[in-house]
Amino acid sequence: MILILTGFVSGIISGMGIGGGTVLIPALTILIGIEQKTAQAINLIYFVPTAAIALMNHCKNDRVEKNVVLKLVIPGLIFAGIGSFIAMGVNSGLLKKCFGYFLGIMGCMEIYKGAKHK
Repeated sequence: MILILTGFVSGIISGMGIGGGTVLIPALTILIGIEQKTAQAINLIYFVPTAAIALMNHCKNDRVEKNVVLKLVIPGLIFAGIGSFIAMGVNSGLLKKCFGYFLGIMGCMEIYKGAKHK
């Protein structure tokens, strides 16, 4: 039941554009006890179809600036590959801490942007 609920919440969050990994990875590691690297791999497998569907919807609604996307795709693929190789060599505990710090920083940035917007 926890897996179904995690998938449901992660899907809702992904549909909102926040990123399902912010829910999926902590839920898999904390609630279910899956190793960080495995949770990140599951998140990547989960992300591909979710992102493809979102991209199709945004293209259909003419909300994609194709010239910007093309400039981001190649560097994104290159650095994703580099990041994957680095992550494979990093201790799972360190990876978990780095991900936690990343989420904390991103959360603080969102709070700051929200406060600044008001």
